[in-house]
Amino acid sequence: MRQVIALGGGGFSMEPENPLLDRYILQQSKKENPKVCFIGTASGDAEGYIERFYNFFRLEKCEPSHFSLFKPHTRDIKNFIMNQDIIYVGGGNTKNLMALWREWELDVMLRQAYDKGTILAGLSAGSLCWFEEGITDSYGSELEPISCLGILRGSHCPHYDGEENRRPAYQKFIQAGTIGSGFAADDGVALHFIDEELHRVVSSRPNAQGYRVDRDKETNLPTIFLGL
Repeated sequence: MRQVIALGGGGFSMEPENPLLDRYILQQSKKENPKVCFIGTASGDAEGYIERFYNFFRLEKCEPSHFSLFKPHTRDIKNFIMNQDIIYVGGGNTKNLMALWREWELDVMLRQAYDKGTILAGLSAGSLCWFEEGITDSYGSELEPISCLGILRGSHCPHYDGEENRRPAYQKFIQAGTIGSGFAADDGVALHFIDEELHRVVSSRPNAQGYRVDRDKETNLPTIFLGL
């Protein structure tokens, strides 16, 4: 079984007092203490971001670690990646993330880990990267299309309710045929795919929502609130 859990926003970095989405990710592993590796390439491996990851996951039933392309701790990157149960990718600049991953062939390694059963997860840039394409502010203040890994078919837009320009820009590019139809997620929403098919949409906030966006319509997806 191959899984991708794409967060529109939320998790330890955006909702540090709300553990629902991160615990949901951990629960999808069959391991009692899954190995969880944080990859913060999109933020330039910001030390504060990595520290926040450890602050949360060290208190959970898992074995947290991180991998930095700016300060690699091993030359055998493939072996390290392939031994992880969950890869958790942070937010930041998607264009820089894609460029560095391709230069280091980390994109190939992640696809191999996915095929082996490693859960791929992440938020914002770490959500967008798994799809064929989407929109990003990596180029500056304007939102523009970007091509990504293509593990998941179609396009994606995170932060659908979190940034006022996201929804109209995503719809505009799809209607123009610049990018294909796809899935959008509000902050606090996770799109859970199994074997490249949408399995479930969950949220850490009662009113947060996932969406299917096509050229002619936007459809609210059934979204399960993980709280009481």
